[in-house]
Amino acid sequence: MSDHHCDHFSSGEAFLDGVDGDSHDLFILDWELPGISGIEVLKHIRCEWYCKIPVLFTTTRDDKEDIVMALELGADDYMVKPVDHKEMLARISAMVRRYSSSSIEEQPSVFGEYTVDIRERKILNRGVEVELTAKEFDLAVCFFNDMGHILTRESLLGLVWGINADITTRTIDTHVSRLRKKLGLIPENGWHLESIYHHGYRLIRRVASDQ
Repeated sequence: MSDHHCDHFSSGEAFLDGVDGDSHDLFILDWELPGISGIEVLKHIRCEWYCKIPVLFTTTRDDKEDIVMALELGADDYMVKPVDHKEMLARISAMVRRYSSSSIEEQPSVFGEYTVDIRERKILNRGVEVELTAKEFDLAVCFFNDMGHILTRESLLGLVWGINADITTRTIDTHVSRLRKKLGLIPENGWHLESIYHHGYRLIRRVASDQ
C-alpha cells in the first residue's frame, strides 16, 4: 500500500505471536482467519492487550448481526469483501488521521476524581487507570467534554464511530452501559450517566444535596 509499511500475518496465532501491542498505527483483520478467528483476535486486542490502535475489520459476511458484533467488540470500521482498494486506502488514511489527531499532546483534563489524558488515551479514577476499549474512551471524552448536555445516539455514532453505518442503537447502548459500569458513573458516586428517553444520554455531576 502506498505510503504505508505493512506486516502480513497468515493466521491469528501468527499475529498474536508477532505483534507487540502498540507497535503499529492500525490493524486490518479478516474475520475468516485460519485457526483463531478474526473476531477472537479482536477480542484479544481490546480485552487482553487493552490496545487502543484502530482496527479495520474485513469480512465476506454482510449479516448485520455480525457487523454489530464486530463494532461492539471494538472494531473502528468494517468493509465487506471484495473491497475496493481505493476505498480501503481512503478509510485507512482517515482512521490513522483521526487517531493521530486525537493523540496530539495536550495537558490532561480533570473532572472531579477523573483525569482524562487525550495524548495517552487513558482515563484515571483517583489516580488509577481504568481499562477501556478505544470506543469506550472516545465515548467518555464526548460525555466529559459535553457534561450536562444531552448527546443523541446519532451524534455519538458520528463522533465516535465516524462512519455512516446502518447499526442498531443497541450498539451504542451496550457501550454506554459498559462505560457507566467501568467508570462508576452512578449517583452513589456523585455522577449520573443517564438515559434520556427518545433522546440519548447525558452525564451530570451530582452535588451532595442532590444525592
